[in-house]
Amino acid sequence: MSRIDEAFENTEAAFVPYLAVGDPDVESSVAYIEALARGGADVIELGLPFSEPIAEGPTIQHAVVRSLDAGMTPETFFEVVERLDVDVPLVCMTYYNLVYQYGRSQGGDPGPEPFVRRATEAGIDGFVIPDLPVEESGPLRTACDEHGCDLVFIAAPTTRGDRLTAAVERTSGYLYVQARLGVTSARDDVSDQTTESLDRLAEYDIPKAVGFGISSGEIAREVVAAGADGVIVGSALVDIVAEGHENGDDTTAVAERLEAKARELKDGALAGATQRAPRPERP
Repeated sequence: MSRIDEAFENTEAAFVPYLAVGDPDVESSVAYIEALARGGADVIELGLPFSEPIAEGPTIQHAVVRSLDAGMTPETFFEVVERLDVDVPLVCMTYYNLVYQYGRSQGGDPGPEPFVRRATEAGIDGFVIPDLPVEESGPLRTACDEHGCDLVFIAAPTTRGDRLTAAVERTSGYLYVQARLGVTSARDDVSDQTTESLDRLAEYDIPKAVGFGISSGEIAREVVAAGADGVIVGSALVDIVAEGHENGDDTTAVAERLEAKARELKDGALAGATQRAPRPERP
């Protein structure tokens, strides 16, 4: 059982926050990530910024720009991971070009294995690669298996049939359930597509964490009550970072706000677990 498996096993509803590493600078970013762990994160998704973040909405795109402007690179990302004083699994969320080309940047051949090896050495437990089609994921899946880490796939509302089956078969850790079509952003409602997707995925025996649009404890409660095993929250947290940066707020003050928001979201998720329909017994 992986550390991510254990994280979902040990809670009724997992809280999985996301931040772009290096936003707005390395020192602040370390403090903010550690604040999320104190606030109740069960797993933390760490964004390795890429210049073309096609799955991201404006909020996270701006975070990516701030991080890149501050000098973020894959090697700096790994150094940040090594510095973190957190006791929760860490998932690297990035784009496949960075993963594939990392070996070449180190004087070797392209391919995912050098990146996965370096990431796991630094303390990464899994990966989410939004632009990697499941049909082309074999080399990365092999590298993850070789180094004992998880590979998480995204199931959109339109992911069905053989492609959904393939995504579930190759996913480990959890399945990232996209709450709605479009790009990442904070919303103030629960999409009907969320419930439909959870109903469609109920037959698969893997934790399902819902992301895209969760911005409050109340929405987290509703999503978990609808059948999710956890919630993934990015834009609502990045908004706090961005506001603090724009206002010139002290890092400690922003970290405290992030910790408080994390507690709100975790509490909401746990409240939803008490309202979720009983799960069938595993064979």
